[in-house]
Amino acid sequence: MQQYELEKRLTVFSASLIRSLKAIPITRYNQNIIDQLLRSGTSIGANYHEANGAVSRNDFRNKIGICKKEALEAKYWLSLLGNSELGHKVTIEALSNEFFEYVKIFTKILQTLRNSV
Repeated sequence: MQQYELEKRLTVFSASLIRSLKAIPITRYNQNIIDQLLRSGTSIGANYHEANGAVSRNDFRNKIGICKKEALEAKYWLSLLGNSELGHKVTIEALSNEFFEYVKIFTKILQTLRNSV
């Protein structure tokens, strides 16, 4: 996957995440979960864009590491939301699958970086 294809995919996904979360009624019980999911889920794309503008190989690796960590965190918040918002199961499963894909993509990038040293 080309870096700009992934940038576009992450941007489209962030917009989709925002739309999906807007459809869930906010309660005092789910507001923090939704806020955390919104922050971690959309920061993946922001950090990937930053990685592509990295000033060094180390900077790039660190940003990719952050992307992976944010994807893992977002998966957690989504799982928690999914266990409490059963009416949105299909949307939550689709988002979860995408977060899992991002974890795999960023893991592979980090492995490639380690192996090419």
